[in-house]
Amino acid sequence: MCVTAIRVLNLYVDRSSQHWVVRDADGNFWLLPDVDNCWDHRKPFELADDTELEPVPGHYRYVLGIPK
Repeated sequence: MCVTAIRVLNLYVDRSSQHWVVRDADGNFWLLPDVDNCWDHRKPFELADDTELEPVPGHYRYVLGIPK
């Protein structure tokens, strides 16, 4: 039996702050700063009352350099 691990990442934009936010397979949220290699500089993100996460199509992951 062959088992393949699949990394699941969901990409959002927070409408209240206009920042990219990623949710990883463990359910953790990460803020992507507006810098080169933003994935390497991600910071933990806490949901707040004014957070408005809107799902973003997966093809934006390539533009942002987010791993598959």
